Amino acid sequence: MILVIVRMDVLSEKRMELSQTIASLIGSIRTEKGCLRCNFCQNIEDENELYLIEEWDTQESLKGHLRSDCFRVLRGAMNLLRAPYEMVFHTVLHPEGI
Repeated sequence: MILVIVRMDVLSEKRMELSQTIASLIGSIRTEKGCLRCNFCQNIEDENELYLIEEWDTQESLKGHLRSDCFRVLRGAMNLLRAPYEMVFHTVLHPEGI
């Protein structure tokens, strides 16, 4: 499984706009081939720090997502950020795979 964590530091006056954009994409992302989970959350200590957390079954599925229309819309919404977003990828092994 591939875990993707996208950290976004949004401009306070644009937080609602970015949140609505991401909320409108979540359903489509969740139905993409290979998406195991997709969640959107906010740091409780800093309301302008937002996270998109995705789990993908394979690298091929993740690559398909990164080429998708949903991801293009998400990247376009990144102009609402105070700083460049951070995207971290983790490969997670299940205990039975060890």
